[in-house]
Amino acid sequence: MAHPKRRQSKTRTAKRRTHHKAVVPTMAVCPNCGAWHIYHRVCGECGHYRGQVAVKKEVAV
Repeated sequence: MAHPKRRQSKTRTAKRRTHHKAVVPTMAVCPNCGAWHIYHRVCGECGHYRGQVAVKKEVAV
């Protein structure tokens, strides 16, 4: 197994870790029901994706 000869500096470690961050997902408005959903995902309210029914949802009474 590889074994480093020298310790990595704090700066070098921090430079590598700068890309490890949480990002906010892009949101879109559903053209069918007007609810917000994650981009490129099926709408959780009506089950439509790109104008077509992707998931059959039943309306609760």
